[in-house]
Amino acid sequence: MNFKILVAEDEEITLKHLVNTLKKEGYDVLGARNGREALDAMSKEHYDVLLTDIKMPEMNGIELLEKAKEADHEIEVLIITGFGSIGSAVEAMKKGAYEYITKPFDLDELIIKVKNIHERKVLRKENVALKAFFGMNKKVSIIAKSGSMRKILGIIESIKDSDCNVLLTGESGVGKSLLAKIIHFTSKRQNMPFLSINCSTLTEELLASELFGHERGAFTGAVRTKQGLVEIADRGTLFLDEIAETATNLQAKLLKVIEEGEFFRVGGTRPIKVDVRFIAATNQNVKTAISESRFREDLYYRLNVMEIFIPPLRERRDDIEPLSAYFLRKHLPKSNKKIKGISKEAMDILMHYSFPGNVRELENIIERAIILEKSPMITPESLPQSITMFQIETIEPGKIKSMDEISREYAERVVETLGGNKSKAAEVLGISRTSLWRILKQEDILDVQN
Repeated sequence: MNFKILVAEDEEITLKHLVNTLKKEGYDVLGARNGREALDAMSKEHYDVLLTDIKMPEMNGIELLEKAKEADHEIEVLIITGFGSIGSAVEAMKKGAYEYITKPFDLDELIIKVKNIHERKVLRKENVALKAFFGMNKKVSIIAKSGSMRKILGIIESIKDSDCNVLLTGESGVGKSLLAKIIHFTSKRQNMPFLSINCSTLTEELLASELFGHERGAFTGAVRTKQGLVEIADRGTLFLDEIAETATNLQAKLLKVIEEGEFFRVGGTRPIKVDVRFIAATNQNVKTAISESRFREDLYYRLNVMEIFIPPLRERRDDIEPLSAYFLRKHLPKSNKKIKGISKEAMDILMHYSFPGNVRELENIIERAIILEKSPMITPESLPQSITMFQIETIEPGKIKSMDEISREYAERVVETLGGNKSKAAEVLGISRTSLWRILKQEDILDVQN
């Protein structure tokens, strides 16, 4: 996103200093020496932010604010004012200014305010696009043909006017993040931010910083104050994927946010109030995690106001064909190919495959097939050879394998094919390294049980 800032300041040294500071942060910045010059610049191209001094000759900051908003109602305006002009700054905010900053100003504070505007604009654009996808276009119904998924969509419809927290459970890759977005964009919070984070991918310290932000100087490298996702998601929804992987002391902080609606930034001493709806997801057995003291029972009950279990793809085969068609439409434009669809032979292979990586694996298979396919239809030759090894032509009593055994054998074959690289194997399968480790360890578990 090309983020453009216009700075209107009549003091030449201050103008130069502001422009150079913001350019160093990676923004596209233009300086204007007065209000009329700023309006002339706005007539030629779009700017995301107007940073203007409140006292300027010919046209003051209030007048510039009004004219800028008339020309572009989406532009955000930051007012620069002296301590003696706070009243004028408050008046400016009543007329649509985003915020004001006082002279002599702290450059770090200015950068933070600009960054906040940038983040909110990005989120607003993403939310509008996602809302269109899940709302007006009604594409969700196209990729949910099975009875179990239609039942889940019915539950989501029934809670659309509720603010209840939701816990999504099911194997890795079944589509929990997609359902989290559907829940948000069909709720009364749909016009507010939807943010997500995978709790299993970060260290405890980094996760705490990402969730709660930090104050300047809180730790080595914290050169400026940073807002966390909890704060940015205020009045919106925060999706916590793989919540069971979170350290227990962080779980306690999350519990405080849910119960009291406030938190502290890392290194902070002032509580910050927020109104956030939480949607959490896990592929683990939560009751087992609680019994092993890896997951707080009180947090579980706070999140589990509504629990939705998403069945694995092998148990909802009616979704395979529409999902395949959806992923074909999704990835085809990037390929510049003219593939019309998926051949019956290729679809038969997909319909008889067990999909240990679930929906995420299906998407990877279709994306790969698009890259390899040379004909107008996806053919079996473009599918991974390994997926045909599980097609059962005859079933003999005593030789039927469990889905766990099939998943383990396939995972082992993928790891072997990739030279023992388990990280790459997990990526190809569309699952986390933790999930892959559990699948591979099932052999040991079965041996012990036998």
